[in-house]
Amino acid sequence: MQKTASNKVKVLVVDDSLFFRNIIQKLLENHKNIEVIAVCNDAIEAEKKLKEITPDVITCDVEMPVVGGIEFVKKIMSQNPIPILLVSAVSISIFDALHSGAVDFVKKPNIRNTNDVSRFVKELTDKILVASRANVRRKEPKILKPAADSPVILENQRQPRMVIAIGASTGGTEATTQILQQLSRDIPGIVIVQHMPAGFTHMYAERLNKICNIRVAEAQDGDRITCGTALIAPGERHIIVKKDSRGFYVRCIKGDKVSGHCPSVDMLFKSVAASAGKNAVGIILTGMGKDGAEGLLEMKRQGAYTIGQDEETSVVYGMPMAAYNIGAVTKQLPLHKIAADLVEYINSVSGMCDQI
Repeated sequence: MQKTASNKVKVLVVDDSLFFRNIIQKLLENHKNIEVIAVCNDAIEAEKKLKEITPDVITCDVEMPVVGGIEFVKKIMSQNPIPILLVSAVSISIFDALHSGAVDFVKKPNIRNTNDVSRFVKELTDKILVASRANVRRKEPKILKPAADSPVILENQRQPRMVIAIGASTGGTEATTQILQQLSRDIPGIVIVQHMPAGFTHMYAERLNKICNIRVAEAQDGDRITCGTALIAPGERHIIVKKDSRGFYVRCIKGDKVSGHCPSVDMLFKSVAASAGKNAVGIILTGMGKDGAEGLLEMKRQGAYTIGQDEETSVVYGMPMAAYNIGAVTKQLPLHKIAADLVEYINSVSGMCDQI
């Protein structure tokens, strides 16, 4: 439930840029459900301030002097977890901070671009409200290592004719990472929608490609869907799956937001339902809202196997809950069990997967 004006979301703003501290503070002061209770110019000052105050959400830059945002996130999440929303320029460091326990991020705006500033204001306030309800817990992040032989191995080495579609939002970068890292190179082709702005999806794909056994890439229009490869929808482009005489491929298209997002999970799932029917698996992960619920239901109606992440392991149990509530989920599972269940299902239908 959204907090009322008498019970506002209390925010601590941490940013080494005086300019952006002032901008963020001014923007948030105009929101009826948000209250800035402190502003700090670095992580050291913020740590001292946290001994005096208890914010509901911390907004934090990633690139800061002395103590960087990543180190700050690690310390907070390992000692006294508080939802942290990153506010940063385009940087690969974002993903290290998310891995350390930050809930989500907002891209800093080009202040000369009015539309970009408007986008920033809406994303910042929306994501603060979402973060205030996030399920955060004490975390000691593991060091991400380069890909090694995966313990999850498919029994059937033939190339199956199947598509796996994954949709995620808040908390989804780490949830998707955990699943992909458990898959071997003979897994059927995967297509992913992660709600993320342009400029970040390419970096996210490159990061995953280094730490997973399968190949991971940002999708390009016309890419074929092949075994052992995961394609990630580019930011601000819808991705849909099509089929021809050679098999499955993707189209990356511009378009208006669907279910509040571009790329949209619903767009992906509905296209998979139409092109792959029963030869598909749909997985809906942590995220706010209901994007993907209707699409997953359509996949299930066409005979696809569908998995939803459970409430306990979701950072935000919104999208999986919406799907579960309308009967779109075949099986609801904790995050750490999804990859094994996926492989078990694929093995059980391996004969079907060889048919187009």
